[in-house]
Amino acid sequence: MSVQVGVLLPTREAVMAGRVEAAPLLALASQIEAAGFDSVWVGDSLIARPRFEPLTLMAAAAAITRRVRLGTAVLLPALRHPLLLAHAVASLDRIAEGRVVLGVGVASDNPPVRREFEAAGVPFGERVGRLVQGLALCRRLWSVRGPDERVSFASKYWTLDGVQVLPTPHRPGGPPIWMGGNAPGALRRAGETADGWFPNSATADVFAEGWRQVQAHARQAGRADAVTAAIYLTLCLDDDRARAEDTMRRFIEGYYAQPYEAMAARQGCHAGPAEGAAAWIEGFVRAGARHVVLRFAGADQADQLARAAALLPRLRAAA
Repeated sequence: MSVQVGVLLPTREAVMAGRVEAAPLLALASQIEAAGFDSVWVGDSLIARPRFEPLTLMAAAAAITRRVRLGTAVLLPALRHPLLLAHAVASLDRIAEGRVVLGVGVASDNPPVRREFEAAGVPFGERVGRLVQGLALCRRLWSVRGPDERVSFASKYWTLDGVQVLPTPHRPGGPPIWMGGNAPGALRRAGETADGWFPNSATADVFAEGWRQVQAHARQAGRADAVTAAIYLTLCLDDDRARAEDTMRRFIEGYYAQPYEAMAARQGCHAGPAEGAAAWIEGFVRAGARHVVLRFAGADQADQLARAAALLPRLRAAA
């Protein structure tokens, strides 16, 4: 299959800049589709890194686009009761007519994220169990076959007796779930239960090793070839490499309030001319990535979008 390429909407950046109107974000979603990209993505956070609520914004984007897939990069299911999450995602997938991809993760372990979970009333130490069991419940709710079928579910965190969520999603069983993360547990969960693996690996070599492990877990679970490999990358495209690197540094440090070197050691980041960026992304494609999601560093999203769009034919042919 050819490589698909998507773009992350700058919902966090809009809040950081104090320009919180929704219209520019929705206009950018339309521009991403018009430029020929394959998908539009939205991040998630309550208070650790404030931004637009992702499922709400995705519903608005679904209403003004027709072709692109719409995904979360990534959603934190543990912050939400699975009955409410299943209901919201089912309605979103109906609005989008089956174009939703649910990228999910357990969240990084740092003080702001811990405070976020505490504020939401969710014990941070339960986030993995709540992710796994919550998604299992969502899938059960999404798979009911008619108005007379009910779901009963008992787990450590929730007990439901004879409930249903209607309407169910556009696609039987609900949207594909892509598991984020590079940690061993995330690799195992992606291989054993998910439809896709969606990390932000720092290098193509790290991605290749993680993908090998995901595939091994999938084979052991009897799910060979059931998982799609995707990658989340941050770009700053500029013919002036020094200027691009300075922009990237300021973006990453402002976004995460951590040193650039520390974040770049964990996340895929590239700054410089488009030719070098294309070659860098091709390394991830050779390692197995079949869907590339781009986050642009810097305020001029239109310029970055145009530069990246020129790379689409090359990237799609790289597989």
